[in-house]
Amino acid sequence: MLKQFFPILSWIPKYKRSYLSGDIFAGITVGIMLIPQGMAYALIAGVPPVYGLYAAIVPQLVYALMGTSRQLSVGPVAMDSLLVAAGLGTLSLSSPEEYVVMAIALAFFVGLIHIILGLFRMGFFVRFLSRPVISGFTTAAALIIGASQLQHLLGIQVVSTSRFDLTLIDVFRNINSTNYMALSIGSIAIGVLYVLQKRMLKIPIGLLVVVAGILFVTLSGWDQKGLAIVGEIPKGLPAFKLPNLSYNTLVQLFPIAITLAVVSIMEAMAIAKIFENKNNDHKLNANQELIALGTANILGSFFQSYSVNGGLSRSAVNEQAGAKTGISALISALLVACVLLFFTTLFYKLPNAILAAIIMVAVFRLIDLKYPLRLYKTRKDEFTLFLMTCFFTLFLGIIEGLLIGVLFSLFLVVFRNSKPHYAFLAKIKNTDYFQNIQRFPNDAIENKHLVILRFDAQLFFGNVDYLKKIILNKIQPETKGFILSAEAIHHIDSTAVEQLLTISQILNKKGIRFMVAGTIDPVREVIFKSKLFKQIGKNNFFITTSEAVKQFEGTQ
Repeated sequence: MLKQFFPILSWIPKYKRSYLSGDIFAGITVGIMLIPQGMAYALIAGVPPVYGLYAAIVPQLVYALMGTSRQLSVGPVAMDSLLVAAGLGTLSLSSPEEYVVMAIALAFFVGLIHIILGLFRMGFFVRFLSRPVISGFTTAAALIIGASQLQHLLGIQVVSTSRFDLTLIDVFRNINSTNYMALSIGSIAIGVLYVLQKRMLKIPIGLLVVVAGILFVTLSGWDQKGLAIVGEIPKGLPAFKLPNLSYNTLVQLFPIAITLAVVSIMEAMAIAKIFENKNNDHKLNANQELIALGTANILGSFFQSYSVNGGLSRSAVNEQAGAKTGISALISALLVACVLLFFTTLFYKLPNAILAAIIMVAVFRLIDLKYPLRLYKTRKDEFTLFLMTCFFTLFLGIIEGLLIGVLFSLFLVVFRNSKPHYAFLAKIKNTDYFQNIQRFPNDAIENKHLVILRFDAQLFFGNVDYLKKIILNKIQPETKGFILSAEAIHHIDSTAVEQLLTISQILNKKGIRFMVAGTIDPVREVIFKSKLFKQIGKNNFFITTSEAVKQFEGTQ
């Protein structure tokens, strides 16, 4: 039982000495990467930079004990940070201190939702987030995050909002106030990060840029001339403190927590799956991942952490640096803790523009233009879904865009199932196969007295009228028999059974024999327990379409 909730107990006894060097190197590399990233992502979330470092300690330790992925790096991430800012931005909070309190409480509630879903084995529901929706949402979120950092890159004041258009409008209104010191430092940092991070994956370019920025400001004194810097970062480890768990807080945060929980699950599982496929030494458990991430968020909130998740870039670096187990996460957390204990003063003169550059380079790599182009060429309906999700996320808001995307994707599923593919079949000459007449117009041998229809979807209340219309439109005066080829019908509901009963009665009145072929077990059981079985008759059910045709032709 303990091994189920603490997978570390399964792999730690089998730990090999050869793993240690890779885990230590990967842990140090990711820990170094986490320092600037954590502070940068805290800015996105709207909390002081030190909270990004707090979020990189306890959650990592918890996930190392409870997670089933060996390479997933848990901590602050851009997408979740944006959702925190977007959600809390809708609340009427009176002070920055209250904002921080609510951000920490939000992490607790997100973790609670994760654990409940994991215990009830509901990890499957992330499948309802289709890839066009995820891609459209991610693209829009990357643009929103990038736009939100323009204020730090340009050194101007911009109203905080999750609306892309409103952010850009405010940026252009204040463009004349641009601080060219911030713009020059930020632009150089973007160029260095963009060029070198692709070529030098194992070197912490982000930290090198941070160090260079601090040294430059220290030597130039630009912070005395109006350049915005991080300033004082509190020294020491985060103190234990229970988050605000009042009923009023729950009511305010519940819709935000639901959205954040769903998005973070989708994001974490997608990333963890990548590394599971690349490494055959462990098996991912979706429900245990929910419990692990939930516990990491809950315990993290007791130590001043806002919502955390698995990060793609850090996980990739972790894997490439040689991480074999969760020991690498323990090393990363230890390194961040050392920075908080002894080295926070070193970051005093870090320019905000540098953090903005780190964020912008990281999030713009989330934009995948190749995927929507493939959709445009192959699936126009899903390309439209991508565009709608992206558009509404940009111009209505983060949460609204995601919800609209999910609703339209479900609508698309229902629409497809309401008018699914079907085919009229005929025997192909010189074979015993029955295929789509339209695909084999020259080889199909049609029997003018027999109609064979293959319906390629489940039968339910939403499409059975469509089936009825197809059948009745196809029936001709010379038709004597009708075969429903049901191999592709994997489910049938009570409404569909009743309509099939009606169709059978209509055909019988016309003197047409109604036959069913190829039903699978679940569908057959439903039919056998209904009036439809008696109406059609046992002798009109066949294992294959070929048998039904032979029997019909033998009686003609």
